[in-house]
Amino acid sequence: MVLSIMRGLFTHDIAIDLGTANTLVYQSGGGIVFNEPTVIAVKDERGGRRMIAIGQEAKAMLGRTPPGIEAIRPLCDGVIADFDVAEELIKIVMGKSLKRRGLSSARVIITVPSGATEVERRAIREATENAGARRVYLIEEPVAAAIGADLPVTEPIASMVVDIGGGTTEVAVISLGGIVSSQCIRIGGNAMDAAIISHMRRAHNLHIGENNAEEIKISIGSACFPKNGEPRRMRVKGRDLVSGVPREQEVEEGEIVGSLAEPLGAIVEAVKTTLEHTVPELAADMVERGMVLTGGGGLLPNLDEVLSYATGLPTTVATDPLICGAMGAGRTLERIGKLKHMLVH
Repeated sequence: MVLSIMRGLFTHDIAIDLGTANTLVYQSGGGIVFNEPTVIAVKDERGGRRMIAIGQEAKAMLGRTPPGIEAIRPLCDGVIADFDVAEELIKIVMGKSLKRRGLSSARVIITVPSGATEVERRAIREATENAGARRVYLIEEPVAAAIGADLPVTEPIASMVVDIGGGTTEVAVISLGGIVSSQCIRIGGNAMDAAIISHMRRAHNLHIGENNAEEIKISIGSACFPKNGEPRRMRVKGRDLVSGVPREQEVEEGEIVGSLAEPLGAIVEAVKTTLEHTVPELAADMVERGMVLTGGGGLLPNLDEVLSYATGLPTTVATDPLICGAMGAGRTLERIGKLKHMLVH
């Protein structure tokens, strides 16, 4: 009895939503305890690479580092691109979340894209185990997002989630605890940023960085042209591709909407394809229940209206779309006895 109580005191389970853009950690009984960009800065030394910054501090270094220092995104399109850096990132994230409580006692549940291959899933599992976890579980991102958005995923009715992250968009119809039909495309917030960078080069001969593109998307980005009122504008700084000197350019909301048409079109097609592969009984549920947007991309203004117009289905944005994946993974870990069938085996 005493041993059981002591084991409970020293076991601190965590859920990690390891995303291309951001990493979030949910601690059992404590909620979200870590929320930072998935970026790590390393310095080349004789003994190898040494980590010098992580998260927001490392993201601020993107495109600004001198020789010998590199700011790295260890994940690309939702999967590990640099195994050693990803392992170091997970270890640091676990250490920050668990503090002095020790890593070896922790059970960890970690999200993976539904379209990840067995090799990609094994890489995430091994990186987490090498970081010190006692036991590692995997859960597919759209399932975690749906649980975090409070959808009735274990009931015999259709729950549809469109989870738009930094590197991937996951569309899934879930019923009775399993994915009935889904699409995973490697297009997300980063592809939107790349489209804005490309537009600025073509339309204004201005070269801007990732952080500037993201700022434009957040400030004046939209999924459709404004219906009423004056379009939003902002001043953008970058390097002139002709003269090579820095300059400033005014950008209007309408041109950013046009630049996002291609990545958003791919997301709309993924939603339509998922619906086409949904059985009639569950499709009938969709007419009433519609779909829910999660992930950072779900915050793009008017995206819910665009998807509703394209599909004819009601579309809503989750209450806090950025943390749905981490919340869902955390709730699964806390009720692992009842929800174990929803994990990746």
